[in-house]
Amino acid sequence: MMKNKVKYIALIPVIILAIVLSCGKKDSKEGNPDSIISGTTSILVDESLMPIVEDQVSVFQSQYDAEIKLLPKSEKEAVIDFSKGVADIIILSRDLNNDEKAFFKNKKIKPKVTSFAIDAVAFVKNNKSNDTLIELKQIIDFLKGSKNDIKGLVFDNPNSSSVRYLCELAGIESLPSEGVFSVKTNNEVIKFVSENNGLIGVVGMNWLTQPKPEMQKYIDELKVLSVKGVDGVYVSPSQDNIATRTYPLARVLYIINCQGYDGLGMGFASFIAGEIGQRIILQSGLAPVREPSRNIKIRNQIENKK
Repeated sequence: MMKNKVKYIALIPVIILAIVLSCGKKDSKEGNPDSIISGTTSILVDESLMPIVEDQVSVFQSQYDAEIKLLPKSEKEAVIDFSKGVADIIILSRDLNNDEKAFFKNKKIKPKVTSFAIDAVAFVKNNKSNDTLIELKQIIDFLKGSKNDIKGLVFDNPNSSSVRYLCELAGIESLPSEGVFSVKTNNEVIKFVSENNGLIGVVGMNWLTQPKPEMQKYIDELKVLSVKGVDGVYVSPSQDNIATRTYPLARVLYIINCQGYDGLGMGFASFIAGEIGQRIILQSGLAPVREPSRNIKIRNQIENKK
């Protein structure tokens, strides 16, 4: 009885936030395979964000009668599949752009966008390198085709969010043909750079703070570079620097829900934006968008004297 009561109390924050998020949305229809805390659904995920999303899904599923299937893709592939209706929920390191919003507006769908964390694009080098610093201008000039001290950049995928992000900063439409290498995943970037001195790897920060056990030996062979931005100061991608956005390559993460009814998209968004989800973000080494509350315990003075 007490166990059921505790579980019910734990549901209250998620249910309240879900009700708030549901304003302006149509009611659930019979035949939908999910509700806000039960059933099944699929979520498209930018592959560079998988570690933190997997953590959230694991905890969510352990607390509720829900099954969420994650579909990791490059950012570009995920957005294309989203527009095709492969899944009605997507997690990205950006909001929808104007063309994408217009697409859903024409379909009479109003996407519900919820920010839930601040991640970062990080630059890594082999431990054998003496470098610990990099200027963002050097990276941008290199991407524009100018020769400098950079020997090469290693990306996860030509269609990834990291590539899109840096190309936007550099004002270019595609990567240069020389000096840039693409593998397939962030783990492959980590492994490749750990085994090849002189190259700079470009990875999502959450792959470094939440590695799989088998990847730790490769991460131990890397150093994360501090980046000099427009303010002229070198800043490391620490949790504090990401949270305050002083690290120049910090990026906000979003869950975008186009289910159009009160389903798991709403429930999961409520969860990761709520108390438990934000604590998971904090423990991961990334920065939550909302500071979770702190429980302060005051010890009994009489017990301390014993």
